Amino acid sequence: MAITSKPPVRRALPPGAAHPFEKNGAARRAVGRNLTAYGFLCGALICFAFFSWYPMIREIILSFQENNFVDPAKWVGFDNFRTVIEDPAFRSAWLNTAAFSALALVVGYAVPFVLAVVLNELRHAVAYLRFVVYLPVMLPPAVAVLLFKWFYDPGSGLFNQVLDGFGLPPLAWLDSTSTALISLVLVSTWMNLGTGTLIYLAALQSIPGELYESAELDGAGLFRRVWHVTIPQTKLILLVMLLLQVVATMQVFIEPYLLTGGGPENATVTVAYLMYQYAFNFGDFGGGGALGLMLMVVLLVFSTIYLRVSRDNEGGR
Repeated sequence: MAITSKPPVRRALPPGAAHPFEKNGAARRAVGRNLTAYGFLCGALICFAFFSWYPMIREIILSFQENNFVDPAKWVGFDNFRTVIEDPAFRSAWLNTAAFSALALVVGYAVPFVLAVVLNELRHAVAYLRFVVYLPVMLPPAVAVLLFKWFYDPGSGLFNQVLDGFGLPPLAWLDSTSTALISLVLVSTWMNLGTGTLIYLAALQSIPGELYESAELDGAGLFRRVWHVTIPQTKLILLVMLLLQVVATMQVFIEPYLLTGGGPENATVTVAYLMYQYAFNFGDFGGGGALGLMLMVVLLVFSTIYLRVSRDNEGGR
């Protein structure tokens, strides 16, 4: 007589319930996704710590040391700060940096926005014009600066040839204390024009077209549409770009380094350039660190004030 075994009884799962194996598989996939995400995050944090946090901490320590990276470091307290403050170029560096930032805000902050508004109004060859505007950004900064060095040449430079074509006398663009700083501002504006223009253009294209149509129906011209529609709708990006503009221009270095060497008569020496001189020309890395720390504190104070004002404006709306 054959003995037959009964097949195992499988209990039916409630409607909508997942099988235990499916739950375990989904949990493992979720853990894998989380581990991958945290792995990328840890990599970014490590890079940020190594290239941003560590240099800042090292600079703070260095500003209180006498250190030339040859002899053993010596703790000197605030002597480095006293040394750089007593330097006659210290006052000129801060005044020139403030003047450069102010001129860059007048020229380099307004021009990209105006250009973005014009490009946004055009209907033909927009892609080509965007490429032309962004082209200077694709050039290496040193190449762009040296190109302008030829433009500013007092003899055969392009700008003086243009002036001669209009019957005007040539200018000593980089050799005169009255024109050297504004010449650097023009170089900086041209180099960074494309980035700001495309950011503003992206913000403009996100504005609903109905707002412009309503303004046109009310008889608003271009300037009224910009004032009552464009600027209010792009207020946030304008404030962010203002902060980035100030932070970037306060750290200007490559233009005075390659074009003027801080001259003439310290007319273009900036805080960042003076920091370079202390560190690499004078071999006083402690003095350079002290200047860097002062610049960092100034930018931190400005950023804090900016955030407080922008938060108050958001809260009052």
